[in-house]
Amino acid sequence: MAQNNANANLPMSSQPTTFTMSSGTDRTAEQLASIFEKVDLSLKLDPSTRSIEGKAILDLRAKSELKRVVLELDRNLPIDKVSVNGVVLAAEAISNPEGRLFLTLPSPLKAGELAQVAIQYHGVPRIAIRAPWDGGFVWSKTPTGEPWIASAVQGEGCDLFWPCIDHPMGKPQLATLHITVPAPLVVAGNGVAQGMDERDGWRTYHWKTKNPSTYGISINVGPYELMEGEYQSRFGNRIPLKMWHLPANKEKAKELFAEFSPMLDFFESRFGPYPFGDEKMGVVETPHLGMEHQTINAYGNDYTKSPHGYDWLLHHEFSHEWFGNQMTNENWDDFWLHEGFASYMQPLYLQYLRGERDFQVGLHEQRSRIVNKFPIVTGHSMSEHDVSNGAGNDVYFKGSLMLHTLRGQIGDDLFFKAIRRLLYGRDDPKPGNFSPRYSTTKEFIQIVNQLTKKDWNWFFKAYLMQPKLPKLSTLLESGHLKLHWQIADGSVFSLPVEVRVGNHIHVVPMKDGKGELKVPANTLYTIDPGSKVLRDEDRIEQAAADAAARRKARAK
Repeated sequence: MAQNNANANLPMSSQPTTFTMSSGTDRTAEQLASIFEKVDLSLKLDPSTRSIEGKAILDLRAKSELKRVVLELDRNLPIDKVSVNGVVLAAEAISNPEGRLFLTLPSPLKAGELAQVAIQYHGVPRIAIRAPWDGGFVWSKTPTGEPWIASAVQGEGCDLFWPCIDHPMGKPQLATLHITVPAPLVVAGNGVAQGMDERDGWRTYHWKTKNPSTYGISINVGPYELMEGEYQSRFGNRIPLKMWHLPANKEKAKELFAEFSPMLDFFESRFGPYPFGDEKMGVVETPHLGMEHQTINAYGNDYTKSPHGYDWLLHHEFSHEWFGNQMTNENWDDFWLHEGFASYMQPLYLQYLRGERDFQVGLHEQRSRIVNKFPIVTGHSMSEHDVSNGAGNDVYFKGSLMLHTLRGQIGDDLFFKAIRRLLYGRDDPKPGNFSPRYSTTKEFIQIVNQLTKKDWNWFFKAYLMQPKLPKLSTLLESGHLKLHWQIADGSVFSLPVEVRVGNHIHVVPMKDGKGELKVPANTLYTIDPGSKVLRDEDRIEQAAADAAARRKARAK
């Protein structure tokens, strides 16, 4: 991962407010009463001062009477001018005390009427200290000294550099982007390229994209070269493949580029069409590790070789085109719908690519990283930082292994059908017959219940809504193996358990959370021999505690 070569002598942005640093705060009544139809965003980036000049034109249509427009924008980006439908707002009509921008309209809008809001602003956007985990702009240098710029704002939100509705459901239906940079730098953007203009030593690149996730609108600037190709989809369409890389990494980029088509084929064969096939599958080399920016995934894994024979970072971020960009959680409390599914795609891809050994290795690596301190889903509104500081990596790995457990219970046919319905809202997705959609944990549970014709609420409650994993107690007594599921809240957990006795595998039903199986004397037995069930296991917890203690001792 390349480092941010920040020059301490250059201007640094002020710390945004707590509100701005928290993405996904509940939307206001005005935001709920608005349809965000489109944004036309112009940004001029000056790497010499790390500053930006911006103009955002947002089209917001009222669903009911609207007296003001409410957006989010970091207050450290001063506003120069605001107009609504061509009428310039007076200073007293503009308020941005904590990063939530209130604009009082010249006259109320009636239901169905449009407010075209034009906002001019400037300033020094927040600089990311450790992107992508600590968000903002990265003003870096390539190894050969050219400016290398990127944005990474998932945790903090789009309002760090443009006026937006900083909420997962705040997507505009259409975004056009005009990014101006010093020539001869190149801008790799979201969606479809609309051309480039050059004048007086500056270049402006134009991009256009549909339904972009809010933090998925990204800035990627460098002395890039472009590698191009095409993927013939199994659904009949041809998908443009594009990768922007640093010139010195051309040969390495070729090897990474060769992974694009196999990954596309995996996702399309398992679930359905690539959601943005009419735009592109795009990847750009960045000075930070990575991020799932829609149709222009950030890649900073330094082309590292893996014994599994694939690039995990490329695969993980690309999986978010389905789990995050096509299907977006309605609230960050359902963040596992992005990260749990995306994380399970990695061992699943290894199963498809390499077979059972690599599949099980991938699952075991994830199991060792589960923490079990907070529930994955709380049932109330959460910001992205709330989730990251709470459940954290469990939304990735606990979510993933819960899905693996579910797959083992309901079978591949229903499992993949449930995911397809979650992603596309239908069972027969084809290019042109679906659009990006929002979803929730509740909806996924309903989908599983409908397809299996069983009630799985007890299952999801145990794994998602409690911090501790189900624990399976065992007792071998007088030739009988007695099993008992224990749940922290005392509820019944009736998940069947496989037990291998000798050379035979038995399925113990576990009615009311208890089960029993005869085990002949001197016969070896193994519980869950296929590692299909996620459960509390002392050996893993003890190993984690031992590793933590050793790290603490070394730090002294």
